[in-house]
Amino acid sequence: MIKIAWCPEFCLPLPDNHRFPMEKYKLLPQQHIYEGTASKEQFFSPNKASRSDILLAHTSGYLDKLEKLSLSAAEIRKIGFPLSKALVKREKLIVQGTIDATKYAFENGVAFNSAGGTHHAFSDRGEGFCLLNDMAVAAAYLIARKKIKRVLIVDLDVHQGNGTAAIFKDYSSVFTFSIHGRKNYPLHKEHSNCDVELDDGTEDDAYLEQLDRYIKMIWRKVNPEFVFYQAGVDVLRNDKLGRLGLSIEGCKNRDSIVLECCKKQQIPIAVTMGGGYATKITTIVEAHANTFRVAKHLFD
Repeated sequence: MIKIAWCPEFCLPLPDNHRFPMEKYKLLPQQHIYEGTASKEQFFSPNKASRSDILLAHTSGYLDKLEKLSLSAAEIRKIGFPLSKALVKREKLIVQGTIDATKYAFENGVAFNSAGGTHHAFSDRGEGFCLLNDMAVAAAYLIARKKIKRVLIVDLDVHQGNGTAAIFKDYSSVFTFSIHGRKNYPLHKEHSNCDVELDDGTEDDAYLEQLDRYIKMIWRKVNPEFVFYQAGVDVLRNDKLGRLGLSIEGCKNRDSIVLECCKKQQIPIAVTMGGGYATKITTIVEAHANTFRVAKHLFD
């Protein structure tokens, strides 16, 4: 049974004019249950991540400022969310959701965090709607606590996972792989172990050819023991914050390539939602739901 992290705190209220679509976190579980791809029993509510686990990927100084709500105005602007105790709690819940998802992935082959994918958070700062880097903490957790030696992070959000790349730049145990828009945020890209930059408007065939070629090459090189998949759907052609040109079906085929690799090699994978800012919320929910549908078809 595929397990999915979800809790009401993922749906943090935001000002009406905010461009981040929190509504998707509420609607996606409802869609799974409505169509019967998941039952209520498959959802689990994480607790807040412990300070010791968060510090596996973040500095104590930064975590102290978050907990004391003492970030500067400039630091808060870079994050893009109004800072609050509720927001910090939400981020800690997201981090633990991904840590817990790794445990369920070992049991069932795949597990999901219906939030997560906060890849713009650096060890000492937050950016781009990201305060704490859930995949980085969970990867460091596996290395430190479970003695995993080879972790692969596949980041297919339209934006480069700059925070993740920076956190693991000196880690031989973590290989970071990002396919993203060349001209998308962030303006300054960090160096992942493998970066594939795509031009504006790149469509299904070109995208999928690149993904298939690179992931096979990387798999042979890394031979991972665990995979994290940042499955952002802001690669869609109508996304407000993306510049690529994938269709809904192309995005689903993208998910199939990644998940089939893990299934074929029997490597556990934890999937995080990542970005999605299409003009219609139904498009965002459908694209995210497809990722779970693919996993259900392969792993159930």
